[in-house]
Amino acid sequence: MGRSRLMGRTRTPVAVSLALLTAVGVTACGGDDGGDDGGTSGKPFKGQNADSIAAKAVAATKAAPSVRLSGTERQQGGQSMKVDFHVDRNNACTGTMTSQGVKADVLRAGTDLYVKGNEDYWRKTFKAQGQSGPKADKLIGKLKGRWVKVPTADKSMQGVCDKDRFLAAMDRDKSEREGMTKGATTEIEGREALALKKRQTGGEEVTMYVATQGKPYILKAESTGGGKPSSTVFSDYGKKVDARKPAAKDVVDPQKLSN
Repeated sequence: MGRSRLMGRTRTPVAVSLALLTAVGVTACGGDDGGDDGGTSGKPFKGQNADSIAAKAVAATKAAPSVRLSGTERQQGGQSMKVDFHVDRNNACTGTMTSQGVKADVLRAGTDLYVKGNEDYWRKTFKAQGQSGPKADKLIGKLKGRWVKVPTADKSMQGVCDKDRFLAAMDRDKSEREGMTKGATTEIEGREALALKKRQTGGEEVTMYVATQGKPYILKAESTGGGKPSSTVFSDYGKKVDARKPAAKDVVDPQKLSN
């Protein structure tokens, strides 16, 4: 997810909350490899250099019909943000983001997008909007346990639940995955993976773990030694995203919150 700007002059509670959501960046990777196998166990990707393997991994991951991304990224001030999103190529998705007691669920079914936050999430949202005290308490009470449907005209959440945008970061700047070296094979959630490593300036090291059997999907990507360490696991490739619209009684119209 990338950063986005609030659109329009009226900053509804939903718009402010979505700005908080889209300030989170998920470092991931994303094209198609034609179904290459990684290689035989014990000698994965024999005869292929690390950069070639990384390019195939990015391509295969981007072409996957669906993928789940779950991980943690260190934010400014030392706080950690946890994300868990399952998305498909049609932008159906379910996801959760949590940080320091603040939690927000995101759901996209068809063309409709919804967000549901816990009390801390909405309290932070209203505080950012300059609302607190009894008025904020009343609004939070209306939102407890319910989904807020994002207005179609609200552009502040563009990119959330967009599989291609989730996976675009490494493919956008190919230099990020050039100059890599092969590491050891290891196991990521029960699957054998080859580690590809690259040392960045400033002491940061990025590592991509690529499946050695079947399509060379990325199974994990992590960054260590830098100012914002992160780790993202890629799983549930090809599995159906269970994204169903919530019942009408569980949905709040943001335009009617103040009524």
